[in-house]
Amino acid sequence: MINNEQRKQARKQARELVAQMSLEEKASQLKYNAPAIKRLGVPAYNWWNEALHGVARAGTATMFPQAIAMAAVFDDVLLKETADVISTEARAKYNAFVSENDRGIYKGLTVWSPNVNIFRDPRWGRGHETYGEDPYLTSRLGVAFIEGLQGDGEHLKTAACVKHFAVHSGPEAVRHEFNAEASKKDMWETYLPAFEACVKEANVEAVMGAYNRVNGEVCCGSKTLIQDILRGDWKFEGHFVSDCWAIRDFHEHHMVTKTPTESAALALKTGCDMNCGNTYLHIVKAYQEGLITEEDITRAAERLFTTRYLLGMFGSSEYDQIPYEEVENKAHRELAVQMAEKSIVLLKNEGALPIQKEQIEKIAVIGPNANSRSALIGNYHGTSSHYVTVLRGIQDAVGEEILVHYAQGSHLSRNREEVLADPDDRLAEAVVITKESDIAVVCLGLDETLEGEEGDEGNAYVSGDKNDLELPESQQRLLEGLAEIGKPIILVVMTGSAVNLGFAKKHPNVKAILQAWYPGAEGGRAVADILFGKVSPSGKLPVTFYESLDGLPAFEDYAMKGRTYRYMECPAQYPFGYGLTYSKVTLSNVKVHIPEEVKIGQPVCVIKQLNADVSIDISNIGDYDTDEVIELYIKNHESEYAVKNHSLCGFKRVHLSKDETQTVQLQISCGMFLSVNDEGKSILDSSLFTLYAGVSQPDEVSVKLSGVEPAAIQINLYSKTL
Repeated sequence: MINNEQRKQARKQARELVAQMSLEEKASQLKYNAPAIKRLGVPAYNWWNEALHGVARAGTATMFPQAIAMAAVFDDVLLKETADVISTEARAKYNAFVSENDRGIYKGLTVWSPNVNIFRDPRWGRGHETYGEDPYLTSRLGVAFIEGLQGDGEHLKTAACVKHFAVHSGPEAVRHEFNAEASKKDMWETYLPAFEACVKEANVEAVMGAYNRVNGEVCCGSKTLIQDILRGDWKFEGHFVSDCWAIRDFHEHHMVTKTPTESAALALKTGCDMNCGNTYLHIVKAYQEGLITEEDITRAAERLFTTRYLLGMFGSSEYDQIPYEEVENKAHRELAVQMAEKSIVLLKNEGALPIQKEQIEKIAVIGPNANSRSALIGNYHGTSSHYVTVLRGIQDAVGEEILVHYAQGSHLSRNREEVLADPDDRLAEAVVITKESDIAVVCLGLDETLEGEEGDEGNAYVSGDKNDLELPESQQRLLEGLAEIGKPIILVVMTGSAVNLGFAKKHPNVKAILQAWYPGAEGGRAVADILFGKVSPSGKLPVTFYESLDGLPAFEDYAMKGRTYRYMECPAQYPFGYGLTYSKVTLSNVKVHIPEEVKIGQPVCVIKQLNADVSIDISNIGDYDTDEVIELYIKNHESEYAVKNHSLCGFKRVHLSKDETQTVQLQISCGMFLSVNDEGKSILDSSLFTLYAGVSQPDEVSVKLSGVEPAAIQINLYSKTL
């Protein structure tokens, strides 16, 4: 992590360089595609690069599972290692591109990742870019990803950018004009904590504003968000960038300004240092009209050049010699497969998994995602030179031992023109091979063309949000038709969000369900490893799978009441934090040590700096070696401001051999004892809590599905009795 002295030196160098520029030259550097200033030896630089789950959009790179899948691993250590690999490949590609004098888009060292928005509604098309619905999980993973990207050297390895600040999660169709209204309590309890952690703990170098307004203020020109909270409360010292063409929305859609010049002035004056877009072409005009000062322009330019100096762009850095051979090397690809294996969530298993090869002769592999590369990679992806679909993974796993039949079975889309005439034209082949086989692996779901970003390349003319939680009709008919044949079915779901799996959950012939997400370029290997028992599944849901939309508020409603596992009022179909393994564990002997300073009346700032020590015994009493995730949840019993249910406050992934017992040590922040009142202030107004240690939530549905009772301990902060 860059220290104060390193930043101070970089800032000094930036000031000296910017002082030599004319006003027009300084203004030119505030665009994402900054031109060269040859007389000062400043090369052109394009700030726009992406690294959500691998270096994106600039040719070959290792493609890890989509962000939501990596969240399902519940492992901040492994995620940091993954981000370090991504930054190594970004450096290797940058070094190679610069040697060829290619300084184009997606080839720089400023990567606009991660996305730590809260996935509050399952309809949001971009939810799979996030780490799920929980602010604690999101904050831990966001911090880890940033630390991996930025490194711990004398220079930044890459400069991470946390986005989209701050209340942004759909609807995509109206994001350019929408006003998200959020209470102070929801802001500080749900929407802001991950951003705060990324700024204060990970020292993230950049923050990106969102398209929408929040409580009436445009995010990329919000005094509350940028000046009061980000720069004021959190002391953020990096640079702020607009989402792409978001400043244009000020006058075209939000109507908070009348002209591009006014929009540029509002954004810059408020503290948006860089414009992804072209509205800052009006910066000089805004200066001439007296809407901004030269000091405003200088301040932004100095912040941007501070980042470039921290990256070592005007000298040398310890990363300059990273060779191109690091890109998509064997070790990186193996890490991606490992991440995919750990991300896959086993939702249901009635004795069908793992598949015993010696007991079958023929497998049917069916579905529009069975042999799809698009279903492997999600959005914001790069290009792999090695793709392994689920079909290929199964074929490789069984070799010549077992005959593998394949049928597409149905089209992917809900309503593409080519399927309107005969939407079931592929069904008969799937029926035939299912009848011919001992077992059917059915791969259904979505891809980035059905859930994604509004206006992206794969979804150019419609919103990327889902209208409902259902699988496309043709896929649902395929599943229902195959289930009636009577052969055992293993359903592999490849989506980036929750879908309604009620039919598969209840039908006796659907023997198992795997949630495989978008598992990365070689994700088919990981799926096969799970299917045939080479690896025990161990992923956990980072989002709630709902029975229906009936219990959810309107998509446009940003109040948290009724949303996510912390506030929901209806039982989940599959709860947040849930996921089976091939083995079984028990948990016992939970112990907690809480510092004496944690008591009512103690300043909140002191309490937040303290940690409680937790130990828990976990035993593998099943028949398989497996990873398992210990999840800690806290329930506040007294505060009127406590969340309705309980909150995740700690997690740790462990590996357990068969018959092994471990005593696992964890720490939880004492800030988890605090509640957020209606004014958005953290307070300690309760002394009675329950801490649950389990492998899922302590709710009735989770315990029933997992078969594992959590270990619980009562905490009384007055008497410190535990």
